[in-house]
Amino acid sequence: MKIISYNVNGIRAALSKGFQDWLRAANPDVLCLQEIKADETKFDKAVFQELGYNVYLHPALKKGYSGVAILSKTEPNHVQVGCGIECYDMEGRVLRADYDNFSVMSVYMPSGSSGETRQDFKMQWLDDFYDYIGQLKQTLPGLVISGDYNICHQPIDIHNPKANANSSGFLPEERSWMSKFIGSGFIDTFRHFNQEPHNYTWWSYRAGARNKNLGWRIDYNMVTENLRERLQRAAILKDALHSDHCPVLLEIAH
Repeated sequence: MKIISYNVNGIRAALSKGFQDWLRAANPDVLCLQEIKADETKFDKAVFQELGYNVYLHPALKKGYSGVAILSKTEPNHVQVGCGIECYDMEGRVLRADYDNFSVMSVYMPSGSSGETRQDFKMQWLDDFYDYIGQLKQTLPGLVISGDYNICHQPIDIHNPKANANSSGFLPEERSWMSKFIGSGFIDTFRHFNQEPHNYTWWSYRAGARNKNLGWRIDYNMVTENLRERLQRAAILKDALHSDHCPVLLEIAH
């Protein structure tokens, strides 16, 4: 089973850059999208239904902002919209599809880069999300949490760790949270297979950062420990150019 997570930075913008053709070629079983920046009236479901996908959305209330989606070849047993915490659900940050023996979540974690208020919001989210997932793990048989975490975990995950030591997304308290999250029973699937440096999933649009590969690895497919034996492959699909992010792939035995 092939699962791909992709922060598209606006689904309509991505479609204008050949996203539909890319999806047809990549052909994942489940596609988790973040930052769709479109509500039900602006998200063209037919484009994806023609490719054989069931389409589920959790847009933000604010137009043109945030929002997550899941596209699934198989109809899930259940789709859970939101996490039940209003301040996050207003921003369209969590969507989950439950299948027979595991669940896939598309998550778009807040960024704190716009200033102190949003950094505080992000830190509160991290605490609340940790508790939410801790409870969820007790009732779901296996959990895949795919999305934009907006955190680089280790120095290997960022092109200039020293210069970014005080940057949102690489703050000590954010990195510590990621260690705690993984330590609670999750596997960073890309690092499970690949320990090489210079593997990133997001690049600034400034100063030709992508061409120089001056990036950050902030997009993950995390899985619960009980799925370890079913992991088959993980990869960063850096040649997909529809966004300032690129897709991340996980292949798992069904």
